[in-house]
Formats: sequence, C-alpha cells, structure tokens
Amino acid sequence: MTSQIRILLADDHSVLRAGLVALLDAEPDIVVAGQAADGAECYDQALALRPDIILMDINMPNCSGLEALGSIRRELPDTKVLILTMHDDIGYLKQVLSSGGSGYVLKQAASEELLSAIHAVNDGGIFIHPHHAQALARDSVTVGDESTQRSGNLLEQRYGSLSARESEVFRLLALGHSNGEIAELMFLSVKTIETYKARLMRKLQIVSRAELVQVALELNLMG
Repeated sequence: MTSQIRILLADDHSVLRAGLVALLDAEPDIVVAGQAADGAECYDQALALRPDIILMDINMPNCSGLEALGSIRRELPDTKVLILTMHDDIGYLKQVLSSGGSGYVLKQAASEELLSAIHAVNDGGIFIHPHHAQALARDSVTVGDESTQRSGNLLEQRYGSLSARESEVFRLLALGHSNGEIAELMFLSVKTIETYKARLMRKLQIVSRAELVQVALELNLMG
C-alpha cells in the first residue's frame, strides 16, 4: 500500500477549509495533516509538520501566501506548494512559478481538477491549467528589447545543444509528467530518465521544475 499524501491547508476562510478537509480526507491516499489561517501560521505549521504538499491561498493576513511560499521553499525544498486561489491572473501565476510554486488552481475549478493537481505535484510535476499555459505562452511571445533578444538567442543555443532524447524528456517534464511516467512513455528506466533530466537542466542552466516550465514556454514548446 502506498503512503498517504500529507497536506497542510492554508486559507483564512474557515468554511472553505472545512469543505476542503471533507473533500481531501475522503480520498484514500490523501490526509490533511494540519491547517493554517494565515501565512505566518502556515510557515510555522510547515516547519513543524513537514507535509508533502501545502495547499495555500495567496491573499492571507499576517504574511501573504506569496511571502510564505518563498520562505517555505527555502526551508523545506522537498515540500511542494500548490496555490489555490480565486485570482485568474497571469501575473500571480508568474510570481508563483518564479518563487518555486508547483501549481496554480482556481477555487472555482471542479474538485476533480484539484485532486489531479495534487497527484501531479506529488509525483514531481508542475500543474498549470491549459488555459493558463496558453496565456503564459502568448505573454512570452513579445518583441523585447535588444538584451531580451540576446537572452532568447542564448536560450535557443542552449536548447539546440540537447540530444533528441534530452529534448523529449525536457518536453515531457514541462508538460507535468513524472520521471516514472516518462520512463514508461520512452521505454527506458527511471534512472536513465533521471540522468537525461540532470544533463538537460545543466545544459539549460536551470535548477527547478518551475524554471523548466518557463523555459519551455519561452521556446514555444507547449502550444
């Protein structure tokens, strides 16, 4: 039997938290390990509980979700942070990804989408709704200044240095697949996929899954 995914809920609305507890605890592989009503309490609870995933709102008193996200990722690099928010805002999404967040789900989304996001993030993926991925792609396709163009050319050169298999692993990682899923899709071992992943991240000079997704968007590989 696989171990349960331990979740820390952070939202200042107690009614919403109660609803989420009922939803998540009904899943056999998920358990709500703790709750927090603001960003500061979330940070303290995260250090005490060391959950697998923190499901957190952005707008909370006593330290916002974005502030807490940065602090938590520095202290607990193995804990994933999944943002659950009412803000359908590409600016917030960019901040979440750049701060090390692993996903972005709207509160008005169906419960099935939230559960899918939790499982994707727990498996090491990044969860972004296709609508948001398209918006990020559109936003990244702009005519920048000269320095931006030079940066884009350098990124393309780095991407061009990847082997065919490294490029495929890169694309599948950006789409949110876990190492195990990619191994099955490419008929390779998980260890081999991990080797390709380490190589491509070194060649692209990136260190996180969030950066990987952003690079894929900038290269227009997720359209």
